[in-house]
Amino acid sequence: MILFEHLVKRHGPRTVLDRISFQARQGRVTAFLGPNGAGKSSTLRILLGLDRADGGRALVGGSRYRTLDDPLRTVGSMLDGSGAHRSRTARNHLAWVARSNGIPGGRVDEVLEQVGLADAARVRVGRYSLGMGQRLGLAAALLGRPDVLVLDEPVNGLDPEGIRWMRGLLRGHADGGGTVLLSSHLMGEVAGIADDLVVISGGRIAAEGTLAEVTAGHASLEDAFFALTDPAQEAAR
Repeated sequence: MILFEHLVKRHGPRTVLDRISFQARQGRVTAFLGPNGAGKSSTLRILLGLDRADGGRALVGGSRYRTLDDPLRTVGSMLDGSGAHRSRTARNHLAWVARSNGIPGGRVDEVLEQVGLADAARVRVGRYSLGMGQRLGLAAALLGRPDVLVLDEPVNGLDPEGIRWMRGLLRGHADGGGTVLLSSHLMGEVAGIADDLVVISGGRIAAEGTLAEVTAGHASLEDAFFALTDPAQEAAR
């Protein structure tokens, strides 16, 4: 399980996260939604040890990410695309990630096949499309067979077939007992895969619950999202 408790983050005088608390549960896909600048990226970066919180805590299985003995085997993450240098091939990039984390080299070919990049394994990343870069980022996240996946905009740049494939992969991961926390701006895709929703606006949690609970009284998830993140609603909170 992923747990955020009273998380606070400030950038100078501005409060980016204002004591936010929520959880992403095992066996569930949790979608983390919010407009640009709402605090989504800051939350995920703190969870993954890339930023420090000014208060509260973010835990994976009861531990802070920085204290995990084998982080890549516990948490697979994808923030800001693949993270691979443009001059490297996909296979070389993944082989380096595997070696640096004590993962057998044979796992590289397995994940390349899993994400549909086996035929492009020796192509330099600089020649990849945005969607191929997303697949490579996911391959790196899957290398350690982690129970927890944390993904920022995982379907960005994917074509309809790729989106359908991603939906099936994440659904299968959760149904197999894994934990999935993802952010996305694509409301239709979120509605098709998420078990639970967390909506953040202005650094505060605007709503959380199951899809049915968050969308109650609204015609669609998109309508609920815009109502919950309306500046007037934010001021009222």
